[in-house]
Amino acid sequence: MSVSTAHFCFRRLVAAILAVGALAGGITSAEAQQLKPYKDDLFSYGKVLEESDGGDHRVVDYQELRDINERDEIPERRVKRAFVSLGVKGEQANETLDLGGRPLEVTRVGQEQGAAFSVIFIHGRGGDRRLGANDFSFGGNFNRLKNLAVANGGVYYAPSVRTFDKAGAADVAGLVKLAAERSGGRPVVLACASMGSFICWGVSRDADAVASLSGMMIMGGASDPDFAKSAAFAARLPMFFSHGSRDSVYPATSQETLYRSLKRQGYPARFVLFETGSHGTPVRMTDWRDALNWIGSR
Repeated sequence: MSVSTAHFCFRRLVAAILAVGALAGGITSAEAQQLKPYKDDLFSYGKVLEESDGGDHRVVDYQELRDINERDEIPERRVKRAFVSLGVKGEQANETLDLGGRPLEVTRVGQEQGAAFSVIFIHGRGGDRRLGANDFSFGGNFNRLKNLAVANGGVYYAPSVRTFDKAGAADVAGLVKLAAERSGGRPVVLACASMGSFICWGVSRDADAVASLSGMMIMGGASDPDFAKSAAFAARLPMFFSHGSRDSVYPATSQETLYRSLKRQGYPARFVLFETGSHGTPVRMTDWRDALNWIGSR
């Protein structure tokens, strides 16, 4: 499947999901182009302080006292019960995949075969698959992603990345291809947080993996000054960025510079900046439904 074909199928796919409320991965025509809502009143972006580029660049209000202390039962460790729905754990399984002779441990949430779409989340340094599978950390945002995947007939993968180099990127590229194969060529979105962004940038150089992707998300990650040399750039793979304005690990200005460069070239890109947010804010506050719908609309 070509990249352009994958993008077209994703638009039709998410339209069909909302129109028929299906849990299966059929692709049919429909006017709506959205994943079904899940607790949008709790997870949608708050006040938008600034907006430009036709809505593709947003500065969103973020307040630690409200968005952590009032949201969590135990700040930064356990969100209040209203933010999670744990029935989705019945769709969760741990797997060890064989990717070209290299084992890769993943947590999978959703159907193994025939998924309507796939989302892969890559953790940062010191993490493993448990981080992306934790229902209560990061304000319950991963639990929301799990529920969005299952309710819309998709699948979510959280792998344990062993190294953040070419070998690690090759492992994830293999997972991207496997997810596309398992789903019958349906869309795959790769999301990378913090140091995991090096994995996304590595995968962006793999033309075969890019051909299986419908979009990429960089959440509080490093910028790639050579992205324009990548297979992903050549394919105009939609890029979604989210960042905290006070990120002390990877400055938001570097990522925003890349975004601005892409927009000047008419490239499909979106940037969400959380005003006063820190390094971990994008993982907690990125609206998964908004991001996936935007990628699908491209």
